[in-house]
Amino acid sequence: MEKKTAEKLYDACYMQVYSYVMTLAKDQHKAQEITQETFFKAMTTKQTFRGESECYSWLCAIAKNLFIDTTRKSSRYQDEPDETLADTDTDIEQSITDSETSFRIHMLLHEMEEPYKEVFELRVFGELSFTQIGSIFQKTETWARVTYHRARMKLKERMNQNEI
Repeated sequence: MEKKTAEKLYDACYMQVYSYVMTLAKDQHKAQEITQETFFKAMTTKQTFRGESECYSWLCAIAKNLFIDTTRKSSRYQDEPDETLADTDTDIEQSITDSETSFRIHMLLHEMEEPYKEVFELRVFGELSFTQIGSIFQKTETWARVTYHRARMKLKERMNQNEI
């Protein structure tokens, strides 16, 4: 890949790819590493972009595969991640309630089946448009909208069942 082409691609897609990886990794440092690896791999691999989809979709596919590889490798070598300490300036009781509720919602979301889980995370946490989500899955914008709506309904139903 030519240097100017690579720079344009990086400038145009970095934040979008980073946002996507953040929805997967939920860790700023890991997301930055994986995003950098994604662009490095895209620019140095012998397989080039074939133009069958948008560049963004191609980069997200690379990022997803790198995330999966990284997760597999790290799960072999790491124990549970350290718990982060609560901010001492906030009301402890409120932060415990908020963090417990948030944790329970994330647990419900974690148990949700694909593609509902990933579509929901991309829309809510990644702040991607339905067009972009559809492009990642190589589906239509309408498919992304319907899948997101169904994911929301499933999550609400599970929240009601678990009294969250």
